[in-house]
Amino acid sequence: MSFHTLIHTPAAAGAASLERAIGRESRFGAKNYAPLPVVLARGEGVHLFDTAGKRYIDMMSAYSAASFGHLHPRLVDALKRQLARLDLISRAYYSDNLGPFCQELAELTGLDACLPMNTGAEAAETAIKAARRYGYEQLSIPEGKAEIIVAGGNFHGRTTTIVGFSSEPSYRRGFGPFAPGFVSVPFGDAAALEAAITSCTAAVLIEPIQGEAGIIVPPDGYLSELRKICDRHKILLIFDEVQSGFGRTGRNFCFEHESATPDGLILGKALGGGLLPVSAFVARRFVMDVFDPGSHGSTFGGNPLAAAVGREAIRVLEEEDLALRSQVLGKTLLRRLSDSAHPAVIEVRGKGLWAGVELDPSRVNAADVCLAMLRRGVLTKDTHNTVIRFAPPLVIEERDLVQAIEVFHDSLDEVSARGAARVG
Repeated sequence: MSFHTLIHTPAAAGAASLERAIGRESRFGAKNYAPLPVVLARGEGVHLFDTAGKRYIDMMSAYSAASFGHLHPRLVDALKRQLARLDLISRAYYSDNLGPFCQELAELTGLDACLPMNTGAEAAETAIKAARRYGYEQLSIPEGKAEIIVAGGNFHGRTTTIVGFSSEPSYRRGFGPFAPGFVSVPFGDAAALEAAITSCTAAVLIEPIQGEAGIIVPPDGYLSELRKICDRHKILLIFDEVQSGFGRTGRNFCFEHESATPDGLILGKALGGGLLPVSAFVARRFVMDVFDPGSHGSTFGGNPLAAAVGREAIRVLEEEDLALRSQVLGKTLLRRLSDSAHPAVIEVRGKGLWAGVELDPSRVNAADVCLAMLRRGVLTKDTHNTVIRFAPPLVIEERDLVQAIEVFHDSLDEVSARGAARVG
């Protein structure tokens, strides 16, 4: 077969198209991600399709941003209806659906008021500003001395303030100097957290489950104990539920597992229904009242499109019982992931439709397992080179979930066998 004939076979043509797409992104884009070698062109529900039309089961759901599935018809319709009448206005004016959006989100969370932003990092920055100003105005902390207690292994976003209190070297390298005012304690250790509180402590900022760290679940009672500690010391408790919120863990919000209602809640990702970047800081009234005109804002935060999609996302969450679906299918996910006694598996952990499988790096490379899964039609990504994440859209059917888990087990066997053959 001639080379000319070879490159025009369907498989070779697809490979050439893949190389072109990847090559163009590598040439003209920043190299701040290391994507798997697949070029996606279409999505529907829990499935994604590449440029050659191959179908994949999505077990990442864009870090929970696509928790309702890809192009959910109700969310798309809500976006289209809003596009037909109003797109973007400045917050210099009122819009007809921002008030209802804020009310519905506040009521869903059990809090009082909402300040909408765009990305999760922006919502986290909003929470930090609120906590500091509250500390100065209500706790009489000396100006410039406010401290916020955070947890080691945290991930709250990528701004310079946030990466400054990360414990992950790759997030910090080359980006200092960093803002002071953050005290890190071990995640899951309530006693260590309480011991770190001083007269300058304004707030505690914690992920109820650490996602980027590898789906790290704290001990039972940790969240409710944090609530008690913050009440004792009269400081704010703020939870970051950008990834864990909106049904991901089997409740609307992870803090509901322990009735540990925070003073402030950071939300994002799924709030935009997979269609738009929509985030919010939701809080008790006395926290939100630290803001006054000019103290904070965002051109796109709370825009009419975002409010319309966010409102419909809330309705879909509640009317389709997605938190309950996550709770029920999550038991299948964790049970079947734990069924394997594979020697490379160190631990399976998670809650609801959110799980992490920690692998022994001396036996297998987690990235290689993800590549083997990709070849078999399942998409996910490792974190920290050792943990495989499972966070499918909450609308997934059990058959697709089971298939994806079987693919994981087969891929793990394949990668382990290849490694054993090399050693042998």
